[in-house]
Amino acid sequence: QLQLVESGGGLVQPGGSLRLSCAASGFILNNYEIGWFRQAPGKEREDVSCINGQYGSTAYADSVKGRFTISRDNAKNTVYLQMDSLKLEDTAVYYCAARVRQSLRDWARASSYNYWGQGTQVTVSS
Repeated sequence: QLQLVESGGGLVQPGGSLRLSCAASGFILNNYEIGWFRQAPGKEREDVSCINGQYGSTAYADSVKGRFTISRDNAKNTVYLQMDSLKLEDTAVYYCAARVRQSLRDWARASSYNYWGQGTQVTVSS
């Protein structure tokens, strides 16, 4: 059974860093793309980043470009989201999602992902 489990969320001050993990089981990461999305209270779900499991090519939303870095460890079947220079507006529940690899085409469209994790809370507050 394909499963995604996020971890690494928490409370951090503005300007701080967190690293989220998305551990995948039941499938081989090499054949999939993993996306990160987030949803703040009262707001719609927002795309964050995506990585191709085979080639490691990446994509980012403009709002996080230059601050967040996505990476993967195929041996551990895990994708990471390193978040630096965090801002108050980064506060949200972060979800990872998987889809069969498509060369990052239309990666920001949440409906293109078939599998979702349960989410991990990230709170940026002073």
